[in-house]
Amino acid sequence: MKYTDNAINIITAKSYKGIGNAWLVKNLKGNEDVSTIVSLLNNKISEKTSIAEFKHLKEMFEKKLSDKFQDFCDGIVAMGDNDFPQYRGNVKDSEKPVFLYYKGDINLLRIENKNISVIGLLSPDEDIEERERNVVSEFVKNGATIVSGLALGCDSISHKEALDRNGKTVAILPSPLYNIMPATNKGLAFQIVEEGGLLITEYGNDFKNGLELSSRYKERDRLQALFCETIVLSASYAQNSAERWKLFGEKLDSGARLAMEYAKKYNIPRAVMYDKNLDDCNPMFDLNRDLIKEQKEITVIDQINISEIVNKIMDNSSKIKKLNTVQGNLFH
Repeated sequence: MKYTDNAINIITAKSYKGIGNAWLVKNLKGNEDVSTIVSLLNNKISEKTSIAEFKHLKEMFEKKLSDKFQDFCDGIVAMGDNDFPQYRGNVKDSEKPVFLYYKGDINLLRIENKNISVIGLLSPDEDIEERERNVVSEFVKNGATIVSGLALGCDSISHKEALDRNGKTVAILPSPLYNIMPATNKGLAFQIVEEGGLLITEYGNDFKNGLELSSRYKERDRLQALFCETIVLSASYAQNSAERWKLFGEKLDSGARLAMEYAKKYNIPRAVMYDKNLDDCNPMFDLNRDLIKEQKEITVIDQINISEIVNKIMDNSSKIKKLNTVQGNLFH
């Protein structure tokens, strides 16, 4: 398993009560020595620590890696590491990733790579599945790596179509790599890695309860927005779809809504599949309709313009990358 001393220091620091991503991003650049980290921690935490205690926790974590992760994880990257991926968009410190566990090709998250997230609801109908496959196929043909969340339904369709077209795909998990969720997609996860793709997660342990799992899904949704140039919504119910269509007692909302909200917040370009002649009365497109009303300039992919719009999205992504590179060079 590949990891730096810096990565283990970052993870150990986060294990202290009261230490979150925002504190880590604000106080550490990466590659600080243990004495510096301990000194900074003691300015924040109520129960003071010591170099000896920090090193003990660090050794315990490395032993856990050796005992539990060896067969499931290729490595860990953290802020300050040369291969730690650069997120896209404008992100506040508390929502910036600080470390990732991975299996597969971590270089697929490099800023130079053309990553497109394609997400949606858990139970799409056959028409949505066919249309999503066409969209993903067109992106892969144009050199995109497909990012999604390994969930059932639209996420699985995205990953499978990318693989069927000999493309690369990245799956972002709400669970540790030794406990793939959902379990029914373990085979797909293994296939993604075997065919040159990537699995990533922020978690090295199992969730304790349903509330924590729900929080992890939300955090997974933010990474779907952070690691792409454009996020594409295949189809999704809206938060009030059950009430809107008088389907009382049913929960129709999906995590795709949160991912699209994160993308808006981070200023990541958004696109939706939608054909007004076909989808106007389909509740599975409620969120797509809402987003079109909310953001007039959102990119709409209908069945006729798939190739044209995908080319436009990819061209715009390249222009944004070049602009970000120029701006980055000006400030370094």
